[in-house]
Amino acid sequence: MAEFTDRYDAGRQLADHLASRGWPPNRSVGGSRAPEVSAGVGPSSGTTVVLGLPRGGVPVAEVVARELGAPLDVIMVRKLGVPAHPELAMGAIGEQGARVLDASIVRHFAVTEDQIAEVEQREQETLQRRGALFRAGRAPLELLGAAAVIVDDGMATGATARVACTVARQLGAVHVVLAVPVAARDTVSRIQEECVADEVVVVATPRFFRSVGEHYADFTAVEDEHVVAILQRS
Repeated sequence: MAEFTDRYDAGRQLADHLASRGWPPNRSVGGSRAPEVSAGVGPSSGTTVVLGLPRGGVPVAEVVARELGAPLDVIMVRKLGVPAHPELAMGAIGEQGARVLDASIVRHFAVTEDQIAEVEQREQETLQRRGALFRAGRAPLELLGAAAVIVDDGMATGATARVACTVARQLGAVHVVLAVPVAARDTVSRIQEECVADEVVVVATPRFFRSVGEHYADFTAVEDEHVVAILQRS
């Protein structure tokens, strides 16, 4: 049985988990359920900014931002897919030149440097184009000295999440929270061990995890226009 009706239901459940941990930390929030996975503590003051990972993470982040009373923006990252299996991430790139490669996957599929460069160039062009489209000329929200809550609709390999956390830190975030409705258990463990984020908050870590979409009753693809509309009304 799916844990979530759709991304908005996932956002509500995730917001409840964040609220139960005291987010945002500069105002009192209630909640009795503790998140299944969490680590660390939030900052005692400062601005909280919610950052959605396009495209599927943005509807989830919209609900989280509304429930926490925090501003919403996107954080631009792109998965680097294995050439023979594009849906499988061998790494990811993000704004500010952030880049992560999974050496084990690159080695397993014998991906060459030229192939990596080709995929990276293509995804860099898409990243820049979509960033301009989504923000429509608006400057990114200021992260210097802020707590960044990075939200996606789920996490399989964690490649894009790692890059997103790196980008947030490079932009000056003093505390990084990675928040997702569902994730693979081993990925969560790895990210916690690597200290990629100061906190990892997850609603569900199923024993059997094959893909994010399996945990949603409705996992309809999010189009660019939907992301633009969300950011405009936020």
